[in-house]
Amino acid sequence: MLFNIYSRKIVGWEVHETESTDFAAALMSRACLAEGTCRTELVLHSDNGGPIKGATMLAKLQWLGVIPSFSRPSVSNDNPYSESLFKTLKYTPAYPDKPFTSLQSARDWVHSFVSWYNEDHRHSGIQFVTPASRHRGEDADILVARKAVYTAAKAKHPERWSKGIRCMKFVGGVWLNPDKIDEKADINEEKVA
Repeated sequence: MLFNIYSRKIVGWEVHETESTDFAAALMSRACLAEGTCRTELVLHSDNGGPIKGATMLAKLQWLGVIPSFSRPSVSNDNPYSESLFKTLKYTPAYPDKPFTSLQSARDWVHSFVSWYNEDHRHSGIQFVTPASRHRGEDADILVARKAVYTAAKAKHPERWSKGIRCMKFVGGVWLNPDKIDEKADINEEKVA
């Protein structure tokens, strides 16, 4: 699976019986074409698996103008966004309790999951808007409209809102692993406030 960490949208996926650098390169090429991102400043952050570090994939990334970035060796949580996505996939109530009966049944299930995840799933990391809405740039307007609805509801029945309205602040840029200095600055700012 390929996904955009800013929007959390899954932008490409395939299911195969084996891992292959050729499959990975083809998926990356199709995703860049579908998203119109060829020759833009993209970074592909991935694990250190063979299919991703293979010559075919690296050549395809270079041809597409995508900068490869790899997880640090023996660091399983180097990409918290992908870890979160796979946890959502594995723990969704629709996840099958038995093995898939065929390659096609696995592909059908993943297709349904991706559709649900992108278009219906309200993602907590982006203020409960869908990844597809954020990807299309609709999230700021959704949050403004949602805040107006909540504010009106609170005005009608303030007794139901003892803790106030949920934060509707627009979520800006995201980073994979911000520098430790930035994290310490954030912690110190919180202590002062």
